[in-house]
Amino acid sequence: MKKSFALLGVLLMLLTIVLIGCSSAREEEGKEKPVQFKLAHATWVGYAPLYIAKEKGLFEKYGLAPELVVIEDESQYAGAMASGQIQALGNVVDREVIHSAKGTAETFILAMDESAGGDGIIAKKEITKVADLKGTTIGLDKSSTAYFFLLSILEKNGLKEADVTIQEMSAGDAGAAFVAGKLDAAVVWEPWLTNSSQREGGHVLVNSKEYPHTIVDVITLRQDFLKEHPEAATGLTKAWFEAIDFYRQNPDEGNAIMAKALGLQKEEIADMAKGVAFFGKEENKAFFAKEGENTIYTLVERAGKFWQEKGIISEQVNLDQLIDTTYVNEAAK
Repeated sequence: MKKSFALLGVLLMLLTIVLIGCSSAREEEGKEKPVQFKLAHATWVGYAPLYIAKEKGLFEKYGLAPELVVIEDESQYAGAMASGQIQALGNVVDREVIHSAKGTAETFILAMDESAGGDGIIAKKEITKVADLKGTTIGLDKSSTAYFFLLSILEKNGLKEADVTIQEMSAGDAGAAFVAGKLDAAVVWEPWLTNSSQREGGHVLVNSKEYPHTIVDVITLRQDFLKEHPEAATGLTKAWFEAIDFYRQNPDEGNAIMAKALGLQKEEIADMAKGVAFFGKEENKAFFAKEGENTIYTLVERAGKFWQEKGIISEQVNLDQLIDTTYVNEAAK
């Protein structure tokens, strides 16, 4: 009799295990899989809070599984987006205006950061104001936002591109050439802003803090991906907002996370971050407003008009197709 009860107990236990297993399998089967996609960016502190979101489980929290891909060569961005090799990209607004105007079907969903002193023009001792750049030789990378930055500054100070001679080279080469005395000025970012003083009389003529809402980074998504996964755009925006909140409350830990991800020292990240203004929830609400003087709309329109006048693009971009305020508004609730 005891053996019968014992056998019955074993059978009940096995049945329970099977039922629990089936229940777990059904739950797992019914559970939505995280949205997988590739999000590319360059090695820049403005994009690094993405790694805080990853480290702190914020992507997972919102049902996302992005693969963060580093692409250093900006010339590869448009091709990677257009071909579907990546579905999302962190990049500067004026360059993406060009890509969009040339046929890349993409949409801006949120602002990441703006340069607030991290970019600038370094100049020799004799150049003390922007007007003094007339007739000088300036080194810069025309394939980067340095070109847009320089020409915007020249225009605001009554100068034209024809008033200067541009030598095209990478920002690093421009900085090195300036320090070596081979250029009158250069458009660069850190560490070359600081390194300008290595040349006698070398100094920062102007920096991006003096020209706000000119160099702004955004996350842009392929329109087909966005149409298929609108929830991913909202989740990505929420994750970004929470990552920025975390960084502001825990800057030391945040710098350590970002430094490890980008292969830099924590001190380097901290220094770079001094020249960046991150866009969290409140900044995005203001920037993605449809009315105002310094919004995503005014910047895109200005960049489009600028590149059209330069002959880089043939027509203005469609603002309503390129910009979608839905996800910032939803994530900010």
